[in-house]
Amino acid sequence: MTRLADAICEPCSKDAQPLSKDEAQERLKSLSQWQIVEHDGIMKLSRSFKFRDFASALAFTQSVGEIAEQAGHHPVIVTEWGKATVTWWSHAIKGLHLNDFILAARTDEVAE
Repeated sequence: MTRLADAICEPCSKDAQPLSKDEAQERLKSLSQWQIVEHDGIMKLSRSFKFRDFASALAFTQSVGEIAEQAGHHPVIVTEWGKATVTWWSHAIKGLHLNDFILAARTDEVAE
């Protein structure tokens, strides 16, 4: 069985259907410490990561930015002293797609 972080992100067209709440909750079981949040009716994946200082949080932010660029899929990242919060969702479909879960798993790997 392929690990989620090793799965391939597929381009998400505007015609793709976002995951339902039930589908998203089922996918969430494969991630640790992530949560589904809803903003303006859009489901998103979010997790905060703690660091010993700002420089560590900034380095993490840069690394997540690099995996986002490679995938052509970009999260919101809020970087603070000792903390970075990453939020993934698929802008084109205004909701969650399998790609968001794949990139959340890759984000976890960066944090390790």
